[in-house]
Amino acid sequence: MTDQRIEGAATELQGKAQNGLGRLTGDSKLQVEGKLNEVKGKALDAYGRVIDGLDGIVDKAPADLRDPARKGLDFARRKPLLTTGILAGAAVLLSSLGRKR
Repeated sequence: MTDQRIEGAATELQGKAQNGLGRLTGDSKLQVEGKLNEVKGKALDAYGRVIDGLDGIVDKAPADLRDPARKGLDFARRKPLLTTGILAGAAVLLSSLGRKR
């Protein structure tokens, strides 16, 4: 289990508590913060699940590709937002190449 999954579960739980407390006290700002933390926690958990899945794939990779793949995963663990941005940019570029004009 990655740190992102643990942090995601904690953030989601905190968000649920904030949302519930906001509902009890009628504090709409606290409710919104709670909902945002819930979403952030779910996103971190999903990101952690992807990293966990990639760990399994790296272990099955050919020996000469394992070291570079592990370096890439280490980068992804250290910089999750940057990694997500890079992958989103690549997806946009690839999808635009596939469109017919």
